[in-house]
Formats: sequence, structure tokens, C-alpha cells
Amino acid sequence: MIYYKTDAEIELIRESSLIVSKTIATLAGLLRPGITTLYLDEVAEQFIRDNGGVPSFKGFDDYPFSTCISVNDAVVHGFPTTDTLKEGDLVSIDIGVFKNGFHGDSAYTFALKDPGTAAIDLMRVTKASLYAGIEKAVAGNRIGDIAFAVQELTERKHRYGVVRELVGHGLGRELHEEPQVPNYGKRGSGAKLNESLVIAIEPMVNLGKKDVKTDADGWTIRTKDGKPSAHYEHTLCVKKGKADILSSFAAIEVAEAANTYLVSGY
Repeated sequence: MIYYKTDAEIELIRESSLIVSKTIATLAGLLRPGITTLYLDEVAEQFIRDNGGVPSFKGFDDYPFSTCISVNDAVVHGFPTTDTLKEGDLVSIDIGVFKNGFHGDSAYTFALKDPGTAAIDLMRVTKASLYAGIEKAVAGNRIGDIAFAVQELTERKHRYGVVRELVGHGLGRELHEEPQVPNYGKRGSGAKLNESLVIAIEPMVNLGKKDVKTDADGWTIRTKDGKPSAHYEHTLCVKKGKADILSSFAAIEVAEAANTYLVSGY
């Protein structure tokens, strides 16, 4: 069942999504070698609750943390730990917020200087593929048009590995709703996109091959070949002509540029 949202509901999803964005921006200002991802998780939970929200991920299918923080070859669902970050790490931060009955969801990948040109190119292309997918998230198109746009840029043009086992999704009162939004597919296929459909598009792209494996914790997904992965995500609403992006990277990019430990402008 696909649930379409009213204008009022869309604004509540926007509010939750913008808290996510502000939370990630706060963590972007703290990222540096020597910090632990568990500390970042604690800061994120406090920030979310201080802003009237609840971490969407904590307790979801018994997930024990407020954030997913995935480092280097971890694709998604990484557990925050007491391990310290180091120079050259790629750090993907994925956060959900529940407020006023609705969820928001977004993710962003950061690079602690200097991960090398291959990793930076991966981040640049993955981020660009998110917006390529968003360009196709307009009324009258189909899910496959979004999927094809992401795959065309990342896999066909740049020969990266697009993860198959994990996809974007609808969201609203539930964190994961229909339809699923894969990052690979055929143009003109899948569910038709109608106005007021809220979805999260989230390319998960590997520097090497597409194949992944799951850690013993049952959550952390890693690349099988040990090469790094990048992950970017926006929550958006399908409209005529142009999608309405409900989350934002603006404050995140400002914090990224201001943090001398991070690579920016890629």
C-alpha cells in the first residue's frame, strides 16, 4: 500500500527531515581524527531530543543506537563504537528523526583528510547520482526512472558497484513505507510516481564491486572486497515538474567546509 501525504503531513515530514539535517551538520563540526563514533551517536541523540524529536533508528527492529555511522568499507547500518577515527577515513552518517507523528531520513558521507583521489571521486559521483535520481522524481515518471538515473551515472559511466540488497523507500508515519526505491533498474518500470508521494532516495555505491556481506552484529553491511563505499540520502516529495526536497545539505556543507579536518568542495 502506497500512502500519499496531505500538504500538512508533508510539512511535518519536512520538520523532521530538517532536524536530521541539523543533527548531521552538528556532527560534521565535530569530526576529526581521534574522536569516536559512539561519542557522535551520543551527541546526535541529545541534539535530536533537545529539538523535540525522537531518534527513529533507536529500537527499530531492536537496533541499539540513534545513528548509523559506517566507516570506510562499511556501506550502511554501521554500529557506533569506541574505535577512534583516523586520517583518510570515509564516514557515512545516516540519521532518522520522528516528530509529530512523522519520520525524516537523510545521510551524508564525509572524508577525513586525505582519503585519496579515488575515494573523493567516489563521493562526488555518488552525491551527484542522488541529485540525478531526484531530477526524475516527478509526477508521471516511474520508480525505474529514478533507479536508472542513479545506476547510469555510478555504474555504467564510472564503473562503480551499486549495492542491490539495500534500497531507498517511502516514509511518513512509518520509517519504511512502500514503494521501495532501488538504485539500479530499467527506465519506465516500477510504480508510477504521483504527486504527494514522499520517498527517500539513497544511493549506496562501492568503489569496487557491488557485492556486500553482513557483520556478526547482524546489522553492519560491508563491501565484500574491502573497498570503501559512499552513501547520500534525501527525503523528498514528488511534485509536477520538480521534486520538493524536504531534507537539506546546506548546513551540512557549510559545516563540512568550515572543518579543516574534512575534505569539501568535491
